[in-house]
Amino acid sequence: MSTTNGIIGKSVKRVEDKRFITGKGRYTDDIVLPLQTYASFVRSPYAHAKILGVDTEIAQAMPGVIKIYTGADVADINGVPCGWQVNFKNGDTMKEPKHALLVADKARYVGDAVAVVIAETREQAKDAAQMVVVDYEELPVVVDAAEAVKAGAPLVHDSVPNNMCYDWELGNPKEEVNEALAATAHITTLEFVNQRMIPNAIEPRSYNASYDATSEKYTLYTSTQNPHVIRLLMCAFVLGIPEHKVRVVGPDVGGGFGSKIFHYTEEALLTWASKNINRPIKWTAERTESFLTDAHGRDHVTKAEMGFDTTGKIVGLRIKTFANLGAYLSTFGPCIPTYLHGTLLQGLYTTPKINVDVTAVFTNTTPVDAYRGAGRPEATYLLERLLDLAAHEMEMDPAELRLRNFIPPFDGVNQPGYQTQVALQYDSGNYEGVLYKGLEILGYKEFRQKQQESAQNGKLLGVGFSTYIEACGLAPSAVAGALGARAGLYEMGHVRVQPTGKVTVFTGTHGHGQGHETTFAQVVASRLGIPMEDIEIVHGDTDAMAFGMGTYGSRSLAVGGSAIVKSIDKIIEKGKKIAAHRLEASADDMEFEEGKFTVKGTDKSVSFGDVALTAYVPHVYPPDLEPGLDFSSFYDPTNFTYPFGCHIAVVEVEKETGKVKLQRFIAVDDVGNIVNPMIVEGQIHGGVAQGVGQALYEGAEYDSNGQLTNASYMDYCMPRADDLPMFETTNQITPCPHNPLGVKGAGEAGTIGSTPAVVNAVIDALWSGGHKVKDIRMPLTPERVWRAMQTTKNG
Repeated sequence: MSTTNGIIGKSVKRVEDKRFITGKGRYTDDIVLPLQTYASFVRSPYAHAKILGVDTEIAQAMPGVIKIYTGADVADINGVPCGWQVNFKNGDTMKEPKHALLVADKARYVGDAVAVVIAETREQAKDAAQMVVVDYEELPVVVDAAEAVKAGAPLVHDSVPNNMCYDWELGNPKEEVNEALAATAHITTLEFVNQRMIPNAIEPRSYNASYDATSEKYTLYTSTQNPHVIRLLMCAFVLGIPEHKVRVVGPDVGGGFGSKIFHYTEEALLTWASKNINRPIKWTAERTESFLTDAHGRDHVTKAEMGFDTTGKIVGLRIKTFANLGAYLSTFGPCIPTYLHGTLLQGLYTTPKINVDVTAVFTNTTPVDAYRGAGRPEATYLLERLLDLAAHEMEMDPAELRLRNFIPPFDGVNQPGYQTQVALQYDSGNYEGVLYKGLEILGYKEFRQKQQESAQNGKLLGVGFSTYIEACGLAPSAVAGALGARAGLYEMGHVRVQPTGKVTVFTGTHGHGQGHETTFAQVVASRLGIPMEDIEIVHGDTDAMAFGMGTYGSRSLAVGGSAIVKSIDKIIEKGKKIAAHRLEASADDMEFEEGKFTVKGTDKSVSFGDVALTAYVPHVYPPDLEPGLDFSSFYDPTNFTYPFGCHIAVVEVEKETGKVKLQRFIAVDDVGNIVNPMIVEGQIHGGVAQGVGQALYEGAEYDSNGQLTNASYMDYCMPRADDLPMFETTNQITPCPHNPLGVKGAGEAGTIGSTPAVVNAVIDALWSGGHKVKDIRMPLTPERVWRAMQTTKNG
């Protein structure tokens, strides 16, 4: 691409793909440092067990072993911190037990690290780890969130009564909601489990830590979404090392899906140990190790009740959720079931009374944190399942029921944002628009006719709707701080113009598959009127840019891109002064367009490249201006962004086996302005596949002993291409009114909208055959669907 004309909104091919598809990507495990050693962890095979002793004598004497550390060796080091505080309803502080780098007293989930072996080779470290003898005393186990708070349940942490981390409530007073529901014409009640998910990035977590005694500086290469925050947490809260003595690099990263946002114990431990042995240490997780130790997602047990009047208008919503946080608090664990879940329970609807009550608990399972969508899929699943079920129960059309309850269109400029009952103020939206568009693509009337005909012929066809909203572009720092965040959520963008007119852009966001290098370059090329080939995007290195908050929650373009735009505006402003001096005009008379500074109303102009050279060779230069063309900006948004959309699934359910075939999937998404449609479509495709995975195939399964029984690809079923139809995707555009790009974010949309659409479609298919099923636990395996049909065989 060598022109900037109309480059925004164009499906420019991803510039980063050349190195990926030619095997030139550079991932953490590709990095080999001089005198590098390897680590292997000794992990608990029990979900809950006292550690009576650790014998390393035989392992220490094995070939190649350099050093073995146990919990006793790191007992004086702080544990990894939690980044978000959610207090109890009564004001008591959230329970935050220490998450040690290696456990010394007792293991609290299968995979908890007890010791680490460092050796000359990976194989030697692994062999020696198997010879470390740990004397365990097994303890009773609890894995279910609702069971964990009951009297007599085993305590995961002795210091946490009833395993309760916090309880939390949002919305209207419970009494008001109870009163509203008591007066309704109909109440739909749904009790369900939003099952635990395992992230499964292609690249397992990998770290390579080293220490340079000469400069007294540490370097950590890490497969992270968030290098600066990892440095901050590790330096300020765990190891107490000055930040300027630590460099954290997140090179190419093979997928994150949220699981690589967080600061893991292994990062701090290896960094600390690299100084102690004075050699670099590499560790890369094996696949089962990833299943056991990467932060999991979701895991809610919920009862939800939605009340309607005689016209189908929603009058109230009451929710009780038990959220499983796992054995320890992960970096953002507490905010997922609260501020990223409870605040989205207005959905797209005018529901006048809402009360959500969340109890967050510790269990003997892997820690839980953000997984693609993070809280918002759980909220959407709850609402959209209730809407479709209510339609069945009230014998109404599910599309019509939604249309009766949608918030009317508003643009956030001429009409104000919409204030919800659960704290948020939406920025702009046209919710009925996406549903009408989806219905048109589906051919809804024809489908219902075909469904009736199919039922008569013994086939069960179903259609499921999901109209969703999410909060993205995280977020205003003041608001986040007021809600318990222990860090700001702004972003940094640094634009450096070289003397030749080439441009290097440094961003605090991190690309790990999203296409940032292409998207950001399109924005810069459009604003500066220069070819994309002249632009380099740099990210993922704390030594390259002052600070950043990483990539998650679809914040990169809305927040990170806006910070870049602020710096570009400063460059153009300064460039006008330089150009005006050269053209002997007033800076106020200069305009900049298509890479040229022009005196308004004349043909007198100077190119961007000439201005860039003048900035660094200032022989003809304004006397009161500094040389150079280089600006940094921090952007702190005034609100979240609120993408929304309508997803529709069409399924056929095999009556004899319960097998579900996804026949069609329609996605109409409104993600605000679009810079690169191809990249947005790719994000939607990936998200939909992930959401379908939760609905039909995936889910962590713990037995009563706390053993993860599907910790490999032999047992954990991921969707494959041949499980999915060709997705039918399109867009509606309602610009975000409060960021300069008008963008809202697309990273999580597919995941959020798709899961309830698919489950609703299966339930619709069963109702069409007379099986009045309210819920089937996800994933909807053939066995579960078949059993649900048998329990309602007579309608």
